[in-house]
Amino acid sequence: MRRYLIFILLTFLVAGCRKDKDAPLSGTFTIDNNLYGDGPYYAFGFSFISAGKVSTLDDPPPDVTLVAVTDLYGNILKLNLQTTNFKSSFYRAGEYANASDARQAYDNLTSATVTQWEDDADAIEENQIWIFRSRNEKYAKILITDTFFEERDIWPYAECTFNWAYQPDGTLTFPGK
Repeated sequence: MRRYLIFILLTFLVAGCRKDKDAPLSGTFTIDNNLYGDGPYYAFGFSFISAGKVSTLDDPPPDVTLVAVTDLYGNILKLNLQTTNFKSSFYRAGEYANASDARQAYDNLTSATVTQWEDDADAIEENQIWIFRSRNEKYAKILITDTFFEERDIWPYAECTFNWAYQPDGTLTFPGK
């Protein structure tokens, strides 16, 4: 009887010690500016720490959300990435003429020096590289690979696809390729 009890306890200990799969530290993701709900309205953004989609109603909220900036008539003027962490959190690290040059610069970006943080990633476009600073002083590099927007009857629609690499140790040093 004693052997069975010890075996059962060891089985539970081993099963309880399994490490959950950690969230990835890099990848590709697409966000859009759709609104959901009947009130309060919410959108989905991206969280670097969980490596996925997060509602703006969640706590903590997403790190970045996408906004289509419009004129008074609903014409889309530009797309911005925004954050709700109450600090200037974006730095444009580069703009490139084509996807190949942008990808090479992104892959080679292993260390960044930020001269001036901005409140938003203002006027994002394909082939831009941005550095993001989270609410808890962790960093990510972002390569904008695709943007799309169109004016719709009720709400202008926009989406942004980006490659990202998150640095959870609080430094501006990223792995290189």
